Amino acid sequence: MDDALEWTPVNSAEAYGGFIRIESRQYRLPDGRDTRWDVLLGGRTVALVALTEDGRVVLARQFRPGPGTVIDELPGGMVDPGEDIAAAGARELLEETGYAATSVEVVGSSWLAGFSTIRRYAAVARGCRRVADPSQAGDEFSRAVELDIADFVAHVRGGELTDADSAYRCLDSLGLLGA
Repeated sequence: MDDALEWTPVNSAEAYGGFIRIESRQYRLPDGRDTRWDVLLGGRTVALVALTEDGRVVLARQFRPGPGTVIDELPGGMVDPGEDIAAAGARELLEETGYAATSVEVVGSSWLAGFSTIRRYAAVARGCRRVADPSQAGDEFSRAVELDIADFVAHVRGGELTDADSAYRCLDSLGLLGA
């Protein structure tokens, strides 16, 4: 670690404890000043590029409260404590789309943001086929949609996807981004 860049924790307190948990943290900066940051708390999430047996991409069409509109996004969600990342991805895929995969491979991860403790995992699901209706449980209502690869890449590049970093990571692992 570079000590000249290290912030020293001074104290913290929960600022908001609803669906999203936020903690207010005070740090001492390397120059001796104190600063306060709101930190988004959470565990792990997973988002999948789900490929059907004929090479189409399965997306979950659903209303998202942040953007305030219905969007087509990668299936995924929270990983339960102790749950395997790939198993969580398969569970979320089935819940949100009604599709089951023959395999799920985790291809990487990244932090949600510099002000967050949430680690986001990207996975590729292969051999996906529809086996049920989406679960429509709790406050999630979704519909499965399929896009061919070219339309999916255009969708990702169009900026209307909440997990674009995961989508790019998956597309790169599949060799579909070009040189």
